[in-house]
Amino acid sequence: MIEEPEITTTEAVPAAVIHVTVSRGRIQEVMGPAIQEVIAAAVDQGIGPRGPVFAHHLRLSAEEFDFEVGVPVDGTVAPAGRVKPGELPAATVARTVYHGPYEGLHEAWKEFGDLMKRDFGDRKEAAALQPARTLWERYVVGPESSPDPADWRTELNQPLVEA
Repeated sequence: MIEEPEITTTEAVPAAVIHVTVSRGRIQEVMGPAIQEVIAAAVDQGIGPRGPVFAHHLRLSAEEFDFEVGVPVDGTVAPAGRVKPGELPAATVARTVYHGPYEGLHEAWKEFGDLMKRDFGDRKEAAALQPARTLWERYVVGPESSPDPADWRTELNQPLVEA
Protein backbone atom coordinates (compact mmCIF):
# COMPACT_ATOMS: atom_id res chain seq x y z
CA MET A 1 0.00 0.00 0.00
CA ILE A 2 2.74 2.53 0.94
CA GLU A 3 6.47 2.68 0.22
CA GLU A 4 9.16 2.70 2.90
CA PRO A 5 8.99 6.12 4.62
CA GLU A 6 11.97 8.47 4.54
CA ILE A 7 12.89 11.76 6.18
CA THR A 8 13.75 14.56 3.77
CA THR A 9 13.85 18.35 3.56
CA THR A 10 11.61 20.28 1.18
CA GLU A 11 12.00 23.77 -0.22
CA ALA A 12 9.17 26.30 -0.29
CA VAL A 13 7.10 25.96 -3.47
CA PRO A 14 5.07 28.97 -4.67
CA ALA A 15 1.54 27.97 -5.60
CA ALA A 16 -1.92 29.02 -6.68
CA VAL A 17 -4.34 27.80 -4.00
CA ILE A 18 -8.00 27.67 -3.02
CA HIS A 19 -8.84 27.43 0.68
CA VAL A 20 -11.59 24.90 1.43
CA THR A 21 -13.31 23.98 4.68
CA VAL A 22 -15.78 21.14 4.21
CA SER A 23 -17.30 18.23 6.11
CA ARG A 24 -15.52 14.96 5.48
CA GLY A 25 -18.59 13.57 3.73
CA ARG A 26 -18.45 16.28 1.05
CA ILE A 27 -14.76 16.04 0.12
CA GLN A 28 -15.34 14.19 -3.17
CA GLU A 29 -18.01 16.71 -4.13
CA VAL A 30 -15.75 19.78 -3.74
CA MET A 31 -12.28 18.48 -4.58
CA GLY A 32 -12.71 18.07 -8.36
CA PRO A 33 -14.17 21.55 -9.00
CA ALA A 34 -11.49 23.17 -6.80
CA ILE A 35 -8.73 21.36 -8.72
CA GLN A 36 -10.20 22.43 -12.06
CA GLU A 37 -10.54 26.04 -10.88
CA VAL A 38 -7.00 26.36 -9.54
CA ILE A 39 -5.47 24.73 -12.64
CA ALA A 40 -7.52 26.99 -14.94
CA ALA A 41 -6.35 30.11 -13.07
CA ALA A 42 -2.69 29.06 -13.27
CA VAL A 43 -3.03 28.27 -17.00
CA ASP A 44 -4.93 31.53 -17.71
CA GLN A 45 -2.18 33.51 -15.97
CA GLY A 46 0.56 31.60 -17.83
CA ILE A 47 2.32 30.55 -14.62
CA GLY A 48 1.48 26.87 -14.25
CA PRO A 49 0.87 24.32 -13.22
CA ARG A 50 4.55 23.50 -12.66
CA GLY A 51 3.99 20.23 -10.82
CA PRO A 52 1.33 17.96 -9.39
CA VAL A 53 -1.85 19.11 -7.67
CA PHE A 54 -1.65 19.02 -3.88
CA ALA A 55 -3.87 19.27 -0.82
CA HIS A 56 -2.23 21.05 2.14
CA HIS A 57 -4.22 20.21 5.27
CA LEU A 58 -4.05 23.11 7.71
CA ARG A 59 -6.24 21.80 10.53
CA LEU A 60 -7.18 18.21 11.15
CA SER A 61 -10.39 17.12 12.82
CA ALA A 62 -12.69 14.13 12.75
CA GLU A 63 -15.58 16.22 11.38
CA GLU A 64 -14.10 18.34 8.60
CA PHE A 65 -11.23 19.05 6.26
CA ASP A 66 -9.64 22.53 6.42
CA PHE A 67 -7.11 22.66 3.60
CA GLU A 68 -5.78 24.33 0.50
CA VAL A 69 -5.99 22.74 -2.94
CA GLY A 70 -3.13 24.02 -5.05
CA VAL A 71 -0.72 23.73 -7.93
CA PRO A 72 2.91 24.85 -8.05
CA VAL A 73 3.46 27.94 -10.18
CA ASP A 74 6.32 29.80 -11.75
CA GLY A 75 5.45 33.46 -11.19
CA THR A 76 3.17 35.71 -9.18
CA VAL A 77 -0.43 34.60 -8.68
CA ALA A 78 -3.03 37.31 -9.24
CA PRO A 79 -6.12 36.61 -7.11
CA ALA A 80 -8.95 35.33 -9.32
CA GLY A 81 -12.25 34.19 -7.83
CA ARG A 82 -11.36 31.78 -5.04
CA VAL A 83 -7.75 31.42 -6.24
CA LYS A 84 -5.04 33.25 -4.31
CA PRO A 85 -1.25 33.07 -3.90
CA GLY A 86 0.08 30.48 -1.48
CA GLU A 87 2.87 27.97 -1.03
CA LEU A 88 3.88 24.59 0.20
CA PRO A 89 6.31 25.45 3.01
CA ALA A 90 9.93 24.49 3.38
CA ALA A 91 10.02 21.74 5.99
CA THR A 92 11.62 18.61 7.28
CA VAL A 93 9.09 15.90 6.44
CA ALA A 94 8.51 12.21 6.81
CA ARG A 95 7.45 11.08 3.33
CA THR A 96 6.02 8.00 1.71
CA VAL A 97 4.16 7.21 -1.51
CA TYR A 98 0.77 5.51 -1.49
CA HIS A 99 -0.18 3.26 -4.44
CA GLY A 100 -3.90 3.05 -5.16
CA PRO A 101 -7.26 4.82 -5.36
CA TYR A 102 -8.02 7.99 -3.41
CA GLU A 103 -10.60 6.13 -1.31
CA GLY A 104 -7.67 4.34 0.36
CA LEU A 105 -5.87 7.50 1.49
CA HIS A 106 -7.33 7.44 4.99
CA GLU A 107 -5.95 3.96 5.60
CA ALA A 108 -2.63 4.90 3.95
CA TRP A 109 -2.22 7.82 6.37
CA LYS A 110 -3.05 5.52 9.28
CA GLU A 111 -0.46 2.98 8.12
CA PHE A 112 2.09 5.78 7.62
CA GLY A 113 1.45 7.10 11.15
CA ASP A 114 1.86 3.62 12.61
CA LEU A 115 5.15 3.13 10.73
CA MET A 116 6.46 6.50 11.91
CA LYS A 117 5.73 5.60 15.53
CA ARG A 118 7.33 2.18 15.18
CA ASP A 119 10.28 2.82 12.87
CA PHE A 120 11.33 6.45 13.30
CA GLY A 121 11.68 6.36 17.07
CA ASP A 122 15.16 4.82 16.84
CA ARG A 123 16.45 6.92 13.93
CA LYS A 124 18.96 9.53 15.00
CA GLU A 125 17.60 12.18 12.60
CA ALA A 126 14.05 11.70 13.94
CA ALA A 127 14.84 11.39 17.64
CA ALA A 128 14.26 15.09 18.39
CA LEU A 129 11.29 15.47 16.01
CA GLN A 130 7.54 15.01 16.28
CA PRO A 131 4.71 15.34 13.72
CA ALA A 132 3.51 18.89 13.10
CA ARG A 133 -0.21 19.72 13.04
CA THR A 134 -0.31 20.06 9.25
CA LEU A 135 0.34 17.66 6.38
CA TRP A 136 0.09 17.54 2.61
CA GLU A 137 -0.58 15.15 -0.23
CA ARG A 138 0.76 15.55 -3.76
CA TYR A 139 -1.21 13.67 -6.41
CA VAL A 140 1.77 12.54 -8.53
CA VAL A 141 -0.07 10.07 -10.80
CA GLY A 142 -3.86 10.08 -11.00
CA PRO A 143 -6.84 9.65 -13.31
CA GLU A 144 -5.40 12.16 -15.78
CA SER A 145 -2.53 9.68 -16.37
CA SER A 146 -4.22 6.29 -16.05
CA PRO A 147 -7.81 5.04 -15.75
CA ASP A 148 -6.58 2.23 -13.48
CA PRO A 149 -6.52 3.34 -9.80
CA ALA A 150 -3.82 0.72 -9.12
CA ASP A 151 -1.46 2.96 -11.13
CA TRP A 152 -2.19 6.09 -9.09
CA ARG A 153 0.51 7.47 -6.76
CA THR A 154 -0.02 9.96 -3.95
CA GLU A 155 2.96 11.36 -2.06
CA LEU A 156 2.18 11.73 1.66
CA ASN A 157 4.17 14.38 3.55
CA GLN A 158 4.08 14.74 7.33
CA PRO A 159 6.05 17.82 8.44
CA LEU A 160 8.19 17.26 11.51
CA VAL A 161 9.03 19.83 14.19
CA GLU A 162 11.41 19.85 17.12
CA ALA A 163 10.01 18.01 20.12
